[in-house]
Amino acid sequence: MNRVITSVCNYFDNEHKLLSVDQSDHSVDWHRIIPFLFLHLACLGVLLVGWSPVAVAIAVGSYLIRMFAITAFFHRYFSHKSFSTSRTVQFVFAFLGTAATQRGPLWWAAHHRAHHRTADTENDVHSPLKGFWYSHCGWFLSGAHFATRQELIKDFASFPELRWLDRFDMAVAAIFGTSLWLLGEALAWLAPELGTNGWQLLVWAYFISTVVLIHATLSINSLAHWWGRRRYDTRDDSRNNFLLALITLGEGWHNNHHHYAGSARQGFFWWELDISYLILKMLSWTGLVWNLKPVPDRKKFAHQPVRGAQQR
Repeated sequence: MNRVITSVCNYFDNEHKLLSVDQSDHSVDWHRIIPFLFLHLACLGVLLVGWSPVAVAIAVGSYLIRMFAITAFFHRYFSHKSFSTSRTVQFVFAFLGTAATQRGPLWWAAHHRAHHRTADTENDVHSPLKGFWYSHCGWFLSGAHFATRQELIKDFASFPELRWLDRFDMAVAAIFGTSLWLLGEALAWLAPELGTNGWQLLVWAYFISTVVLIHATLSINSLAHWWGRRRYDTRDDSRNNFLLALITLGEGWHNNHHHYAGSARQGFFWWELDISYLILKMLSWTGLVWNLKPVPDRKKFAHQPVRGAQQR
């Protein structure tokens, strides 16, 4: 019982948890993931709070803004440095990405960099060779990949505010969820005709939106290495998938990305919808981001016959 209480309490301070996490254990740490399981079970709260058009609309908005923070900033910026931005914008989107409840920016980017070094091998962080569920979520539910790979993210680890987000990522999620509850209570008071309240927004815009967001993001680790088409003969089994690109704002063009990871654009051609890139392009017009790295033509048109190119 003491271990359960300690694990749950320590969930809010990642540096303290390192003292009790077995980083050689690849099995699921059932004590430590109680909050993760609660996140899923809390979605059943919809049976108590019901729904309203406002709650669903805010849930969709919550999904989209945090998905953009994950895809454009956690992935393309922190992991691959495919564009430049100011320290203020960097922090704002690092905060929003952390509110997606997928750990902090340093942890996320460091593990993704490790993935690219060893993609689809036994040493891959979320290798599909270990099974679908391990590549989808088992890898981060164990102690083996709990710690931030500091040696892989030294460039951004120099920012104290990013280290704070990485250490107290669950506090950021709690702040985001509480803010949604307060928004719902304010709407119930100021505009009762909307038919929503704090608990309804908490369930829809945080719990449901977050669970869908998490599994949509994780589908790139699992499904995008199994389901889709391959344009480029990369060393891994990455695939392009329009449906995954649609729900992740452009991340589903995964074979493109593994062929050339340094570009801010993952939909290499005009017919490959990449919403994150389109938003980054618009932000570049305002000066909030700049130096969006393109796909060199020599990479873009480097087509080769690929074995197993057909959709599975």
